[in-house]
Amino acid sequence: MTTQLVPYEQLTLAQRQQLEAIEIPAQQQQFSGDIDTALHTLLSAPGDGIKGFALLAHDIPVAFLMLKRPPFLPHWAHEDTATLHALQVDHRHQGRGYGKAFLQALPQVARQAWPEIKGLELSVDAQNESALGLYLKQGWVDSGNAYKGRIGYERRLTLAF
Repeated sequence: MTTQLVPYEQLTLAQRQQLEAIEIPAQQQQFSGDIDTALHTLLSAPGDGIKGFALLAHDIPVAFLMLKRPPFLPHWAHEDTATLHALQVDHRHQGRGYGKAFLQALPQVARQAWPEIKGLELSVDAQNESALGLYLKQGWVDSGNAYKGRIGYERRLTLAF
């Protein structure tokens, strides 16, 4: 599997159009949203506080996520981290290890984007067992803190650098 994690702004026009075609099942959208909402958030954000990244497989986008820094950090995040949002792997490519590849490449590109950060944080719905399992297998640590989210209780996970 040949993959590359690329900042959104480095995608070609054709790759941006392919990224817009990412689809995820409805049951996953309740947790991560859809690609249209994620791209709208990314493209309407002023400044350097939100960055988008696409995972390319053979130069074709198969997954997307956003990282946020101040002033867009959620209330639960630490100021010296970036937070992960809207991780989406196209349903036609799920089960092939792309989520794992994305998470393995993410620390390096996050540090390149914001050298001052000390780690990454995310919030995951406690009922989203597949996502929770993926994060934990990739070294993310459950802080033990939970809070009431949009759907139910959410767990906070961290990945220190």
